[in-house]
Amino acid sequence: MEPRREQDFARLVAQVQACRHCPAMEGRRRVLSAANGSPAATVMFIAEAPGRRGGEITGVPLTRDASGRRFTRLLALSGLERDTVCITNTVLCNPQRADGANRRPTTAEQSNCAGWLSAQMRLVNPPVVATLGATALKALARIESHRIQLREAVAQPQRWAGRLLVPLYHPSPRAGLSRAYDQQEEDFRRLGAIIRDHHPGRIRVAGRAYLPQQPPAATLVVPSCTNEGP
Repeated sequence: MEPRREQDFARLVAQVQACRHCPAMEGRRRVLSAANGSPAATVMFIAEAPGRRGGEITGVPLTRDASGRRFTRLLALSGLERDTVCITNTVLCNPQRADGANRRPTTAEQSNCAGWLSAQMRLVNPPVVATLGATALKALARIESHRIQLREAVAQPQRWAGRLLVPLYHPSPRAGLSRAYDQQEEDFRRLGAIIRDHHPGRIRVAGRAYLPQQPPAATLVVPSCTNEGP
């Protein structure tokens, strides 16, 4: 990683750790650090929020809890390695109900964190963004508007903000009610194929640089997003 980018990332982490925009998040861990992955990653995954039994404990997105364990399995199916991607969340702290259970982040909490998500995207500058769930997909509209819907666009590459966007379902157990697990597994395999077709040689697969056996597919249609509000 370039020294300048490393310094900028460390500065961003410090700013996030000092954030006090959301009173309900006081005392919670700000889940952004070098453990999120490579700031020079080709692929950035964006989920909803750290889990109370996952990132809130480990300080690492999508680890330890059921969603984290499933994400690890799905990532392996894509052929990507965790230390070569960047993983973050729409909100960087764990939102909890009064009883301590996870809850969906409020609109205000998502708005408060939108600037941090935008800053991460500018710094990492990933050519490929994979959103995990509807909340993460909608969060991107705060950075640059789009009309993409998860159900219609799942695992289909989209053009967004000069990047390739691949919407996926969140790896939580409840997501299996909306999209069967075997379909989600195929979605991640497709993600790996999309990346290899569009960015050959820029990712590492199974411990080595990916070298395509044939030129990248020219027939894959990548629709442009309508630049309007949702």
